[in-house]
Amino acid sequence: MPIAVVLAAAALGAGVGTLPVTPAAASGTRTADASRVTLAFLPAGTSPRRLAAIDGISLGLLSAGLGSNVPADQTYLDVGQGNRVWDSLYDEALPRLFAIEGRVPPVLWREVLERAGSAPADIEPGLLATTIERARGRRAARGATEAGTPELTAADRRGRIREAAGCRAADCPGMTVTAVGVARLSSLVRHLSGQDLLIAVERPPPEQKGEQLSIGIAGAGFDGQLTSDSTRLEGLVLSTDLAPTILEWLGLDVPDAMTGEVIRAEGEADAVGLVSLERRMAQIGPRRGPVIGANLLIWAALAALVVAAFGFRGARVAVPLLAVAGFYVPAVLLLGAALEPSETVERLLVGVGCPILAAVTLAAVPGFGAAAIACGITVLAYAVDVVLGSPLTVLSLIGPNPGLGVRFFGMGNELEATVATLIPIGVGAWLAARRPATPRAAATAFAVAAAVGIVVFAPGRFGADVGAAIVLPIGAAVAAWVMLGGGRRRLVLLMAIPLLALAAVVGIDLVLGGDAHLSRSVLEAGGLDDLADVLERRLRLSAESFASNVTSPSLLVSAALIVAGLLWRGRIVTWFEGRRPALAGLAGAIAALLVGTLANDSGALLLMIGTGYASLFVAYAWAMR
Repeated sequence: MPIAVVLAAAALGAGVGTLPVTPAAASGTRTADASRVTLAFLPAGTSPRRLAAIDGISLGLLSAGLGSNVPADQTYLDVGQGNRVWDSLYDEALPRLFAIEGRVPPVLWREVLERAGSAPADIEPGLLATTIERARGRRAARGATEAGTPELTAADRRGRIREAAGCRAADCPGMTVTAVGVARLSSLVRHLSGQDLLIAVERPPPEQKGEQLSIGIAGAGFDGQLTSDSTRLEGLVLSTDLAPTILEWLGLDVPDAMTGEVIRAEGEADAVGLVSLERRMAQIGPRRGPVIGANLLIWAALAALVVAAFGFRGARVAVPLLAVAGFYVPAVLLLGAALEPSETVERLLVGVGCPILAAVTLAAVPGFGAAAIACGITVLAYAVDVVLGSPLTVLSLIGPNPGLGVRFFGMGNELEATVATLIPIGVGAWLAARRPATPRAAATAFAVAAAVGIVVFAPGRFGADVGAAIVLPIGAAVAAWVMLGGGRRRLVLLMAIPLLALAAVVGIDLVLGGDAHLSRSVLEAGGLDDLADVLERRLRLSAESFASNVTSPSLLVSAALIVAGLLWRGRIVTWFEGRRPALAGLAGAIAALLVGTLANDSGALLLMIGTGYASLFVAYAWAMR
């Protein structure tokens, strides 16, 4: 494990030394008197390949919203407000919207505003158009938008939609919203001049579940693949990134209520690569069960058969093999993200590859050292990947699942649970195998490992997971407390560590300009009301995660394992006799798991994953008696 810590620190140093300065908007600085923006909606089903046939347009995919079934009208509203939340956080469903004589009927628009006010976030429908209209007489206008409601993106805070009267749709000052076919789009691109900007977006919603919308942007400085600091993934941007991009191009300040980032172009336009990216993102959710869950069930069943046939002698072989294979799963999934194999191949990659790795590790390193190596390799693999800015973490089956719009770079809740449990478990297993000289040395090892994990996984520049800055130091504090012999006073002193860790993450993020969730949601909050919104949003989503999984076999099994652990806690402690660091690592992992479950917006997910890893380690200790 110390080797893993050193390598992670070295990779971090290299990453910091080569960090690129975040580029400004591709457009450069614009002036409100000279710029025009056309937001053109294309027919549903327009593919990146069709857009690639148009010269002078940068390509990308656009995440339409949070979830897999976001209504088209919600996407239009999200574009116009530059902010979005899960549909379940609104008190009511979105009414069917339409415009008559240049405005949304007042009764409907009042419902939209009241619904936005019910969400625990700073949601302001019509903010984009209102911001443009208030600046030097500029206007947000609409052209011919065919049937439907793309014009909602041009509605102001009163629900008014200005007609593009007295000028052609693409020649109006400020922003113009229109609907065109791909053939007409080619003509619009050819006739761009000066500081004109053309943003072409496929009509929402996506044709199939898991797909993203096609987007193309043409204008000075746009040449390549689209991306933004919201995603940090080449080829992918958010619906909420459109408003800041439009305002930046018009030379206007972006309101604080908008959470999107300015879109820019990097590298070369690659329609084939976008199709591959979209396909992989659509596979992440559906493949998790067959690739991860099914393999774990198969391994557990085989281990149970071996134990039934050969008793404890068989258990000493089968159970450690099962546990170490489980610790290797996230690392092998990272390899799957790099190879992008078929589902069958990925199932075999995990189902056969992990046990082989486990068998080799157990043969080479006896006892708790094998578990330490598996945990260390898994954590180190993701540490290096996020520091180097690779997209593999995002595209791993245990990554953040960007197809749902929940997270687009760095850590997700699945990996937070993985890191929060495997770091203290790995350190404890390593110390148990090495037998440190003093309890103080062991406590220091837990603290150092957590510190490195925080620096790698928490700041916005790298992992962008502020939860890691909470759960990792809590896990280290509890592990150190167990090693030092307990005591109420010592526990109070050690629990100050998480507060220091949060302060450190804030400092790192401010220095590196990483724009982490902590910085944006807490430090930049407008007051106590905004902080209360953040807390309410997390609690409601966490409650929903348990409600939606209440009949899930994984959650039921996790609950059964927790109950069993509580009932047999005395017996479990005896399995760690003579291996106090391993017991301390388990205690730290459980503490991190409990706090993460309570503090995270996907509490059920963290509980299931973390319980799985902790249970494997307990089983490992039982077999190693």
